[in-house]
Amino acid sequence: MAMAKSLLLLSLLGLVHAQSYSGCHTHGSVEYCYGADGKETPISTQVPATATVPASTAASTTTSAQASAVTGCHSHGSEVYCIDGDGHEVQVVLASTPTGELPAQYTGCHSHGGDTYCIDPEGNDVQIIEEESSTETLSTSSEESQSGSSKEGMNCHFHAGVEHCVGAGESESKSSSSCGLRSRDYDVPLRIGTLFVVLATSSIGVFLPMLLVKLPFASLNGAVSTVIKQFGTGVILSTAFVHLYTHANLMFTNECLGELEYEATTSAVVMAGIFLSFLFEYIGHRIILARGKRAPCPEQTCETAPSPSPTSKEPTPHQPQQQQHTLAALGHHHGPPLDPTNPNTKLSVFVMEAGVIFHSILIGLTLVVAGDSFYKTLLVVIVFHQFFEGLALGARIALLPGRLLSYKAVMAGAFAVITPVGMAIGLGVLHSFNGNEKSTLVALGTLDALSAGILVWVGVVDMWARDWVMEGGEMMNARVSRVVIGGVSLIAGMVLMGVLGKWA
Repeated sequence: MAMAKSLLLLSLLGLVHAQSYSGCHTHGSVEYCYGADGKETPISTQVPATATVPASTAASTTTSAQASAVTGCHSHGSEVYCIDGDGHEVQVVLASTPTGELPAQYTGCHSHGGDTYCIDPEGNDVQIIEEESSTETLSTSSEESQSGSSKEGMNCHFHAGVEHCVGAGESESKSSSSCGLRSRDYDVPLRIGTLFVVLATSSIGVFLPMLLVKLPFASLNGAVSTVIKQFGTGVILSTAFVHLYTHANLMFTNECLGELEYEATTSAVVMAGIFLSFLFEYIGHRIILARGKRAPCPEQTCETAPSPSPTSKEPTPHQPQQQQHTLAALGHHHGPPLDPTNPNTKLSVFVMEAGVIFHSILIGLTLVVAGDSFYKTLLVVIVFHQFFEGLALGARIALLPGRLLSYKAVMAGAFAVITPVGMAIGLGVLHSFNGNEKSTLVALGTLDALSAGILVWVGVVDMWARDWVMEGGEMMNARVSRVVIGGVSLIAGMVLMGVLGKWA
């Protein structure tokens, strides 16, 4: 009889243990379970010391708890964690952040495929993630978040079909590890329409300075011409260093090209462009001087030309001649002061246009092959770029002798159409152009570097130095007000075109 009572007592204790407690686990040698109120309770204090629960009964109870529920639920921030039957912390994935009191446990745990689900008090399934899986998921999410923020912190742009991402501590990050052809979906109608936008903008920029020659007021004409010329000088200088030199260096240091044996390749090609510009102008000047010596002096010119006299007085800065204020009188000259018809000015403008044309055709190609994600941003930048560069070139073309509808119109027209021509070429090779190909990188890098050298020579020597520090320069003995206007315009051209270099 006593034996039967003991067995009955043990059965009742086991039944109470299974129904009232769950999530049983051990800390050291003491077993703990969670009661209906969600509180952790050491089971050893609830069972009389004389009553020994068989090991098989305890194991069965624990196994039942593990399979049926997770308990001891609590929150860490906005995330919910519970304790499974093994005493491990698991994460409960909820559809939304709970607003009321957090359930003490989730019961009816079951499996769907390889995932574990339990049932909340409202009868909905909630996913249970093991501690290791939860950590791995959070780690992946964190890495993706960091990657996304890193990408957002970078300045990404396309140049000649290659996406460059600079910033966030990275010198350059390629968007693809492959150097092969990357297929993209391009909005072709948009590109065709914007071709005419670039054509119109380039035309306005290059022809506007020529139309300003017709301004009726001499003083206004002189001020406007000074602003345009010096602003254009700043634009050319910034284009050479910020745009062309940087782009050439990006090409020659591209990972797909490999490591160059000669690290100064970009600088060497730029120096070659400077030397070729110098050589062209030097030989041209020698030819013009030789022809001038052989040409007979026109009778009327020889008779009326005044000979220099020791008693003759030069015009003072306070008594400027009227022609000094006109746009045509602001040209470069190597002979008598204020000689706008000197043919030597044509050489520098021809050299300048050669560098600009090489650059502009690449600009058009760059714009078209850029991905749709950057196309609109790059288009706005290119429109401003072409307008400013057109002003710079147009101001120098306007200084040349001759009527507007002459070779001057041809030179201006060539600049206006060259970028749309580059865009048309880009449209033709849109789906086959690979900016990461070695031959393409070498060709584009060389053209960019040569153009940079040409514009460095034109900007520093023919424009900046000749206007400001060489004898006979228009800014050499100019009034202080005009010097201030010219200096501010020069700096504005550098800064504005330099800012555009962030995107193009």
